[in-house]
Amino acid sequence: MNTAVVILNWNGRKFLEQFLPSVIQHSSEASVFVADNGSTDDSVSFLETNFPQINILRASTNKGFTGGYNEALKQIKAEYFILLNSDVEVTAGWIKPVIDLMNSDKTISACQPKIKMYADKKMFEYAGAAGGFIDKYGYPFCRGRIFNSLEDDKGQYDDTYEVFWATGACMFVRSETFFSAGGFDDDFFAHMEEIDLCWRMKNLGNKIMYCGSSTVYHVGGGTLQKSNPFKTYLNFRNNLMMLIKNKSGFSLFRILFVRIFLDDLAQLKFLLSGNYRDSIAVQKAQFYVLFNFFKIKKKRKVISQNSSGIYNRSIVADYFLRGKKKFSELAFTQK
Repeated sequence: MNTAVVILNWNGRKFLEQFLPSVIQHSSEASVFVADNGSTDDSVSFLETNFPQINILRASTNKGFTGGYNEALKQIKAEYFILLNSDVEVTAGWIKPVIDLMNSDKTISACQPKIKMYADKKMFEYAGAAGGFIDKYGYPFCRGRIFNSLEDDKGQYDDTYEVFWATGACMFVRSETFFSAGGFDDDFFAHMEEIDLCWRMKNLGNKIMYCGSSTVYHVGGGTLQKSNPFKTYLNFRNNLMMLIKNKSGFSLFRILFVRIFLDDLAQLKFLLSGNYRDSIAVQKAQFYVLFNFFKIKKKRKVISQNSSGIYNRSIVADYFLRGKKKFSELAFTQK
């Protein structure tokens, strides 16, 4: 088996019922797995009754995106894993262009297709759009999406392009590199784990790519809604953890100082707008990192000085102060 599509499921029967048929229809060149992450709904019995042709992996508890995938992928033998959210509609021919690209260059460890909105199929989608980057302070953004500003797809990203991170909503990853980089960090549970993984794979000398000739459509927010304080906590906490694990020691503390200040501003904004639970979530995230700093720091492995794909400016300043809402408006140059 060369390629395996692996869908992590947690209480997502409605999405499996809606989107799994398109995956089966358009993935004849791959084996399809659903890794159930301790669901308490009838997902597994539904799959057994209606989709006997797929492979089902079962976990007894919900280990999050990170632990769920780490455990499932250990059980699958394939050259390529395609990690696919359950709320994604795939299209005809979505696999071949990406696999062909990865076969052409053994240093490509991960790749993503074009990610567009299921609800509005002319728009790029938040979680990945046309490939991800981070700025000098660790804030993620995408071609086609900066913070909450989404672009229409007008063919501007129909290219093949080296990026900094590929979205976990639909990530093609070379299995050998996934395991040699250590897989996902279980402590992340969910959110930004794919950026951390891609950063570690880049530190090992690998490339992360975007393939604009493949398209999928993503619902988004299927498990944790955007307004969920737990999601806010994970995003702020995991972003700081990612910086501590991967940023070079020379600049780490200066960057953390600025990040804590910016996160404090975000906490104040939540507070003034009445989002008290989100404000508390940011504070909890900072306390977690403070009290676990040395534990996190011990996870530092290979730290590369290669900053390719990192935007050497503040995306926060460019977006909120300078009004730059599109990737094309940024002073971004690939190294």
